[in-house]
Amino acid sequence: MRAMVIDRFGGPEVFLERDVPRPTVGPGEVLVRVVATSVNPVDAKIRAAGSWAGITPPAVLGYDVSGTVEEVGPGVKTLKVGEDVYFTPEIHGNHHGSFAEYVAAPAAIVAPKPEGIDHVTAAAIPLAGGTAWEGIVRRLAPRPGAWVLILGGAGGVGSFAVQFAKACGARVIATASGENRTTLQELGADVAVDYRAEDVAAVAREATGGRGVDALFDCVGAPAFYPALPAVKPFGRLATILGGSADIAPIVFQNQTLHGIFLVREAGRLQEMAPLFSSGQVRPLIDEVLKLEEVGKAHRRLDTGHGRGKIVLTVQG
Repeated sequence: MRAMVIDRFGGPEVFLERDVPRPTVGPGEVLVRVVATSVNPVDAKIRAAGSWAGITPPAVLGYDVSGTVEEVGPGVKTLKVGEDVYFTPEIHGNHHGSFAEYVAAPAAIVAPKPEGIDHVTAAAIPLAGGTAWEGIVRRLAPRPGAWVLILGGAGGVGSFAVQFAKACGARVIATASGENRTTLQELGADVAVDYRAEDVAAVAREATGGRGVDALFDCVGAPAFYPALPAVKPFGRLATILGGSADIAPIVFQNQTLHGIFLVREAGRLQEMAPLFSSGQVRPLIDEVLKLEEVGKAHRRLDTGHGRGKIVLTVQG
């Protein structure tokens, strides 16, 4: 089968199109024919130096799948051959990701594709959407009318986070570069902040009448996270997908709760999210659709550290 393989760590040029053996399925697993996949910032980190993730080249990267079940292993009762599914493969120690025509995975992390959306749309959801759902809905759990500050609201995870927070009934302040202000507003942000030109904490406190936001969701990391802390009210809640190394005394002294978010794969989360996508209440922000063999081009965009939404790769018709 066709796959994009890295035979060494390095830049976007390390991807090579190769013919590799099709995966076999074991007990509790399914084989999925990949129709579309997408790229995520973690892909670039592993491509550049992925030993921290237990990856040793040669390897096939890729951590989003939308496709069709080709084969089910012994003991699988929840999925059937021919069913359209979506999921995010495991990262650590996984040498056969989704930049290929077929991928095998435990059935426990695979869910039926949301009804009413195509494979290209579904492929943009699992990893970024699941991370945003975990952070916004499960951890921060904003009540209707609460204020939520989202750092990096136009990115892959952040664009889902803005929409999930709005679906919870929250009022959203989101940051991005100035050219993405309109994008934030289209996603539903009540206040769009240009982090390059404005003091994020000051804008947030002004928007909340000096009270501060109830929750902060960080999709950017330490350089944006720590300056934004004054925006959060005492006893507020914070969550970050990147973390950092700095003094957390301000969080302690304000009696705030901090959640670290690293996505644990499960079908249940994908099933929880699906109705919002089927109804059209939430949609992935897709910046570009490329062919699988153009994965290097997608990674060059990832390496800039800037972008808007997700890049999807089509694999098979």
